[in-house]
Amino acid sequence: MDTMKTFPEMGEAQTERGITWLCGAGLRPTRQRVALATHLVGDGLDRHVTAESLFDAVTASGEQVSLATVYNTLRAFCEAGLLREITVDGSKGYFDTRLDDHPHFYWEDSATLSDAPADQLEIRRLPQAPAGVEVAAVDVIIRLRRK
Repeated sequence: MDTMKTFPEMGEAQTERGITWLCGAGLRPTRQRVALATHLVGDGLDRHVTAESLFDAVTASGEQVSLATVYNTLRAFCEAGLLREITVDGSKGYFDTRLDDHPHFYWEDSATLSDAPADQLEIRRLPQAPAGVEVAAVDVIIRLRRK
């Protein structure tokens, strides 16, 4: 079966983890989805990727995929509840495999995102939402710059 292909630098267990992740959300495990899923969750670690960084990683492994396909697939993964998109500066989108509420560090010198310790964050009160709307989420991004 084509979707069972093991990708370079990714073993069968990592590929299986990617397939299980897709199927658990009701997504059909196409060859390209499996390649992307394997790179996202195959090793079981949480990660933050941009479409470009994922594209680079997948193509470096020898998989044929277009950047447009990576963008479309990441959007589909978000819609299926597999990823969360974190937007920095309204222009750069990062995709997070960790779905629980947690803060992030944004490293300005490298333009990368990493998890910040949630147990050290305390939000005591939010402003009341305007009439007719509700707060959907609160994203905390702590910008870091080296001294």
